Amino acid sequence: MDEKELILLVRQGNQSAFTTLYKNYWRQVYNFCRLYLIDKNAIEEVVQEVFVKVWESRDFIREDDNFKGLLFIITRNLVFNQHRKNVNEDFYKMTILAAMEDSYNMEEEIDARNLSEYIDQLIAELPPRRKEIFNLSRKEHLSYKEIAQQLNLSEKTVEHQISEALKYLKQNVYMLSLFLF
Repeated sequence: MDEKELILLVRQGNQSAFTTLYKNYWRQVYNFCRLYLIDKNAIEEVVQEVFVKVWESRDFIREDDNFKGLLFIITRNLVFNQHRKNVNEDFYKMTILAAMEDSYNMEEEIDARNLSEYIDQLIAELPPRRKEIFNLSRKEHLSYKEIAQQLNLSEKTVEHQISEALKYLKQNVYMLSLFLF
């Protein structure tokens, strides 16, 4: 049965068709979530919520629409809602760790090496001082206080520069995910 037929059946409330769609797409949703979330429970919760929303809005799904695109939009919104609840400066580390885990099936979304290279390219595009501060924090694992002392800056300046760098990285990794998904 093809996707359009499954969607028609789901619109009619057919749980078996919904289960088939779930089985076909849950891994892609899961892998996309892992790009942004590191906590397995949070990932599973988002995946479950994505498909609950699909079921709840089944009356509005058209068989001619891009179902993968719909899943991506729902997933993206739920992931970013989750992030807003838990904003944290280790986003960069989490993204790289999630991309490099052995069990992560990157072929369906993004090749881990390409993601790492892309992020390195983004870091290279940062303004020189911001790049220096970011690299001291993320690659040399210095604290904000140590960076501030080494560069003769205030800790607030270091914090602001790291925050701006992370914001830039998030926006561009998000744009890449839009392109790929």
